[in-house]
Amino acid sequence: MSSGRKSRFLGNLRPDQAPHYATEMGEAWVGDSRKLLKQIEDHSIDLVITSPPYGLVKKKEYGNESQDNYVRWFRPFAKEIHRVLKDKGSFVIVVAGAWQKGQPTRSLYPYRLLLDLCEPNHRRKSQPIFYLAQEFYWLNPAKIPNPVQWANITRERVKDAVEPIWWLSKSPHPQASNRDVLVPYSEHMQRLIRTGKYNAGPRPSGWNVSRSWARDNGGAIPSNFLSDDALNYLFNVLVVSNTSSNDSLRKSVRSIGGNPHPAMFPTALPEFFIRMLTDEGDTVLDPFGGSNSTGWIAETLKRRWVSIDMNEDYITDSRFRWSPPPKINCCTSPG
Repeated sequence: MSSGRKSRFLGNLRPDQAPHYATEMGEAWVGDSRKLLKQIEDHSIDLVITSPPYGLVKKKEYGNESQDNYVRWFRPFAKEIHRVLKDKGSFVIVVAGAWQKGQPTRSLYPYRLLLDLCEPNHRRKSQPIFYLAQEFYWLNPAKIPNPVQWANITRERVKDAVEPIWWLSKSPHPQASNRDVLVPYSEHMQRLIRTGKYNAGPRPSGWNVSRSWARDNGGAIPSNFLSDDALNYLFNVLVVSNTSSNDSLRKSVRSIGGNPHPAMFPTALPEFFIRMLTDEGDTVLDPFGGSNSTGWIAETLKRRWVSIDMNEDYITDSRFRWSPPPKINCCTSPG
């Protein structure tokens, strides 16, 4: 390798291949994930978390696939992700909904993708199948009402501010612990624990509240509605406004005349799943790395990481998440 050392995660490298940059715990690669994933060892990754380009009607500058071709386009990625995951590993994917072209009706492409990933299809016996461990939801309340025609002009629809997150796994019992993402008890619950004054017994819903219900377990179990504070999750929608336009990464990129990634992954999303689905020293992969939110959070939480993206500028700019930024390998070749 031109960098003078071997990759910690990829094998069978050509002499001209090296990560674009590396840190103490991870590597960022420029290239096509469909190719570079093939160079990662079987059953070596604990968590894959990513947000691939969405199937939107309007093309974005970072590139996105058509709704009609989305499932077929994603299958090669899914096959390699399934192979590299450990048996108790998880695959978390964020895929936004979209509108049908020319009319105020919703596309079903995210659900077609989910069914393709999880439903056995006898016509494709070689296609790997994931389990749907649980669905989560990312709520961005600061989203602009869109499409303008249906939300602002004809007033036929409300703004679309929720994106589904599919937590998939290779086995029905993946590595996971909700103890690592407990949230503070509400003031009401703290009072019940402190006083013990609550009504035990059956509820109208059919649930039965036992005498031990008010035991202090160190925090409440979050549901799949989550708050915008990466350490304070509520319900089971992740509420992340994602409106930051002047954070340290964007400032650093602009200072060198660059253009920050237009759709940065909010760090609260990978943080929640990395905490819940991995342990320190585990390995996290993002095959559509973009601004490398996943890698930076993984390293902050003492996890190893691999990030891949086809856009060299995005990978180069993502170095500024670290201080000082890691050096670029000057003689690397995209995978």
